[in-house]
Amino acid sequence: MYRISVEADFSSAHSLREYEGKCSSLHGHNWRVRLTVRTDQLDSRGIGVDFGKLKKMLAALVARFDHVDLNQVAPFDKLNPTAENISRTIFELAEKELPPGVGVEIVELWESEKNRVGYSKG
Repeated sequence: MYRISVEADFSSAHSLREYEGKCSSLHGHNWRVRLTVRTDQLDSRGIGVDFGKLKKMLAALVARFDHVDLNQVAPFDKLNPTAENISRTIFELAEKELPPGVGVEIVELWESEKNRVGYSKG
């Protein structure tokens, strides 16, 4: 099994609902996201997933969350925009974009240099 990872960055604001503390107020992060996919298939060139195509796909997925107040953007207008929920949302969006034979292994999301969350199925 091959695991292929790419990263992207985006900046956004959010406030956490039902949270006791400073994070209940509107604040921002410079997020970093790492998408890791898996495949056991290589094409005729020996490539599982082209890095360039994977980076482009991830950049397009996170662009909808860049320079916005996440609380005003679906699905976070209803879903609490926690790092956990953001990572799961990116995971689910990526799953829909991948070609057959390629699956999402994990999405890791940093809200700061020292704080990150990962989401995977299983």
